[in-house]
Formats: sequence, C-alpha cells, structure tokens
Amino acid sequence: MADAFADLHAAAAALGTKLFTVTVHDPEAHLFRRAYTSHPIDYPTSGTKPMVEDDWSRLVIGEGRSFVANTTAAFAPYFPDHELINALGCHSAMNIPVKRGDGAVVGTVNLLSDANHFTSEKAAAYEALVDEATPALLRAIAASPLA
Repeated sequence: MADAFADLHAAAAALGTKLFTVTVHDPEAHLFRRAYTSHPIDYPTSGTKPMVEDDWSRLVIGEGRSFVANTTAAFAPYFPDHELINALGCHSAMNIPVKRGDGAVVGTVNLLSDANHFTSEKAAAYEALVDEATPALLRAIAASPLA
C-alpha cells in the first residue's frame, strides 16, 4: 500500500516538490503521525506532530481545505520546524487534506518547495493529483499501523 504514497510522491516531484510527506490524523491522540517521507533522516516515518487548535488546523482539518504558504514567514507560525525546512532548501508549503467520503479528514499530503512555488495553477494541479489518488491513499492510510 505504500506504493500509493510513493506514486503520489513521484507525481508531486515531477511538478517541483522538494520535500514530500504524508501524515495520518490521529484525533484521539491529538497527533499527526508521519506515514511516508521523502526525507527519512530529517523527517522519519516514526515522527509525530501535535494537533493544535490554530488557523491551520481549522482550515485543513476542520474545513477540509488546502493550506498554501508561499513564504517561510507565512508558514513559520504553524510549523515549529521551519528552520529545518529552510535548511533543506524549502521556503513554501502546501498541505492537502485526504478526506473520506463523509468529508472527514484522515490525513494530509504535505508538499514543500522553493519560495512562491505554489501558484494557483500549481496548487490546483497538486489538488487534482491528490483527488485522483484519494481511493488508493485511503486504502494505504487504513492499512497503516498508524491509523
């Protein structure tokens, strides 16, 4: 099932993504658990991030909409690891929710790249990739020991 993650990673990389992860939303533990990563040393699959109530979580988890930040200044308030992200050459971020049929967000696809990478056209292209991959992503997330 990890092939769904790897296939989406390859498609996103072809559009210019430098850092790619998939996280599984664990609402009971108030965590996001990393299920896939393009950078296993810097962002291992054993990693977690706490779920905090902020504008990012309201948008992505609560409303099921993508978060786009084309500068470090725009994502730094939500990403305490922004210095590591910058050290890896990434200065823009996009987080796309993975939703079940009932609209519940079960995970996120996390894309990072150069500053100003996520134009409206590119953001739409990434969202289309995730939409197309959603059935496979849902199966992979459900099969994950993290789910």
